[in-house]
Amino acid sequence: MLFHAKIEVNLPTDLEPEKQKQLVTAERERALELQRSGSWVHLWRIAGERGNISIFDVASADELNDLLWSLPLFPYMSIVVTALAQHPSALTPSTAPASTLGQNQ
Repeated sequence: MLFHAKIEVNLPTDLEPEKQKQLVTAERERALELQRSGSWVHLWRIAGERGNISIFDVASADELNDLLWSLPLFPYMSIVVTALAQHPSALTPSTAPASTLGQNQ
């Protein structure tokens, strides 16, 4: 299943710099791990914001929930998730792997 997630990160202003550095480093490592596994198929920065638009390819909403909770910055995130379905006019066939989304064929 594909899910679109708009993720905004709101770190507390009084967070110790060393703690912030640790969290950001751990978040990056976890995000790279999830991208390499194929679960986090797209990650886009939102210009001018401390947030992103992401596309996840997971088996269920429960799996996505567990994945999001595993992110080190999760306690500081506001997340809006939308389930995605194949559009009948899309060039990408519904049988194509999610990793091909957004690529010219």
